[in-house]
Amino acid sequence: MDKSKVLGSTLIIAGTTIGAGMLALPLASAGIGFTTSLVIMISLWALMAYTALLMIEVHQHADQDATLHTLANQFLGTKGKWVASFAMMFLFYALCAAYIAGGGAQFAERISTFTGLEVSATTSTILFTLLVATVVTVGTATVDKVNRVLFLIKIVAMAMVLTFLAPNVTESYLLSMPVEQGLVIAAIPVIFTSFGFHGSIPAIVNYLDGHTPSLRKAILIGSAIPLIIYVFWQVVTLGVVNQSTLLENQGLSSLISTLATTVHRTSLGQTIGIFADLALLTSFLGVSLGLFEFLGDKINKGQNSRSRVIVGLVTFFPPMGFALFYPQGFIAALGYAAIALVVLAIFLPIMMVKQARRQATEQGYQVLGGNLGLIVTSSVGVVIVTAQLLITAGILPSLG
Repeated sequence: MDKSKVLGSTLIIAGTTIGAGMLALPLASAGIGFTTSLVIMISLWALMAYTALLMIEVHQHADQDATLHTLANQFLGTKGKWVASFAMMFLFYALCAAYIAGGGAQFAERISTFTGLEVSATTSTILFTLLVATVVTVGTATVDKVNRVLFLIKIVAMAMVLTFLAPNVTESYLLSMPVEQGLVIAAIPVIFTSFGFHGSIPAIVNYLDGHTPSLRKAILIGSAIPLIIYVFWQVVTLGVVNQSTLLENQGLSSLISTLATTVHRTSLGQTIGIFADLALLTSFLGVSLGLFEFLGDKINKGQNSRSRVIVGLVTFFPPMGFALFYPQGFIAALGYAAIALVVLAIFLPIMMVKQARRQATEQGYQVLGGNLGLIVTSSVGVVIVTAQLLITAGILPSLG
């Protein structure tokens, strides 16, 4: 197998995983401490890597270019296909709502910084959505060109942020324990969402010609890169600001200003702000493009400009409505996205792999763990969904 293809696939998985969810990690972990969040992150990374390998096992019993919907239809029938479609759409809409809610607030600050004009949260949210909607509606090629430039700048900004914050880490802050036990469970859905990359697996399978050893390598290394970056990010955020201050200053804007104030660097605030903007923007571009193409295929309106505008309205109007009515909903929307991600990344792979193992006429690649691994993974999926439902019901504390 071509090594450059394996490297490219590894970076696609890493790039898909590292996004705006990274910004939510300090907010979700503020009340549980670094050690607890580290244990949760490593556990959820292992879980997501395991279910991704289950997807590879399923793919060897299907066509090389099979999509998630094709796989669900093949192994679970029409009902499985509809469940996959609904979960995919719910996930896309929830993520878009989160990115608009977070990006709208950030965009208002950027307008004020560069132009001196004060705009309302409603106006900035609408302008931010229109900006991204225009790029996505024009076409995938435009998104690709814009995203390449933004991603490069994002990596540079992230490296600068980590370099600025690292010398200011205080060991006692990292040793802080959970403020409230319920926060440990409440943090799981948001942290879980930060490790989602399963939507890109079918494309990777096709790109690597279904070569199982290469796919395993790309998944394990590609998903481990974000884990390492997340650990460093948690060290330099949770280690710079104490728990009580983080809990009092929830929200992206508050997190950025708190970090900048704590290390006494105005330029750091601007650098973190740029990184946060780009993390939101690149994630939003990728997810909204996926939703746009998904809805375009379902609506089947053709490729003329009028039909693309219609698909664009259906893509962006509902999540923008959520952000306008619930402007502080960045963390909440990521929590709801976790429910759909559990279906797509845990329940569907487990159900499909069980069916594939029953139907298999010859022994191919099989993920270690057997039925016990499937049972444990399913149980964790139930815990994540239950946690988000309890947060919604007000039984568990909400985050952000």
